[in-house]
Amino acid sequence: MAVVRNRRPFNLRLPLPETFDRRPCFNPPLPPTATTTASSGSGTAVAYSDLEKINVLGHGNGGTVYKVRHKRTSKLYALKVVHADTDSTIRRQIFREMEILRRTDSPHIVRCYGIFEKPSGDVEILMEYMGAGSLDTLLHAKGTFSEDQLARVARQILKGLSYLHALKIVHRDIKPSNLLVNANMEVKIADFGVSKIMCRSLDSCNSYVGTCAYMSPERFDPDSCGGNYNVYAGDIWSLGLTLLELYVGHFPFLPAGQRPDWATLMCAICFGDRPSLPDGSSEDFRSFIECCLQKESSKRWTASQLLTHPFLSKYPASES
Repeated sequence: MAVVRNRRPFNLRLPLPETFDRRPCFNPPLPPTATTTASSGSGTAVAYSDLEKINVLGHGNGGTVYKVRHKRTSKLYALKVVHADTDSTIRRQIFREMEILRRTDSPHIVRCYGIFEKPSGDVEILMEYMGAGSLDTLLHAKGTFSEDQLARVARQILKGLSYLHALKIVHRDIKPSNLLVNANMEVKIADFGVSKIMCRSLDSCNSYVGTCAYMSPERFDPDSCGGNYNVYAGDIWSLGLTLLELYVGHFPFLPAGQRPDWATLMCAICFGDRPSLPDGSSEDFRSFIECCLQKESSKRWTASQLLTHPFLSKYPASES
């Protein structure tokens, strides 16, 4: 457990959450537009009637994700289904995700091939099928990642974050389970339910959303910096924790297997020392993690800067 030091008075304007789960923010949803076909991404239309469900890939956040096959082409997709009777805050997240997916087109972002909004109120999003699951899945199935594997993972995520940040999109929930992997071991960013499009330069990201275990110190306590901070730097902090977790095999601020109360976790992140890396880790990797996990957001490297870090230069890219 990180040592807590220099504790100062802490002001939280929002109630403590009961769990580590996401809490939604409350932006108004986009107006729905009913459709039964969508672009496949290759110029051809995908009709909903051409899709057949194979099996359930997972549940969560008010919806079910199915593995589906196109009847004529046999192409596999993932279909996220959110029903009309789902909690209104979850539906707001879905509409926010839809808005962002419509704006993005990057090999490092899970691709959206179509959105079906039914007269019943159900919303279904047809997405790229990522057959290897998530980084969290791989961690639990195959064990910890080596430094060269992490360099490849980091490079792909950083390219995705650099793309998003250039579009003024803050993800706000980077963590192993939101980073999906396909059969070619390409890592892509997914799940934009609590993301935010920074429409104006004065917009803030003070809303308490995301998974608090991966939140940066300034998002826990925006008053510590007068509410003014680099909103994109929170994604970099989350990336650093994610990479460190993949390296050590457990959430890095806590001993393996420990699940503390929320206040303990908040104190560790805001006031504790940076998690230490095991003996044997390289100086370049240590430096890379330090650049991600600076307590002051202004001192964290940006996604573009991290792409030039010696840790990534040490392991040349194999992907385009």
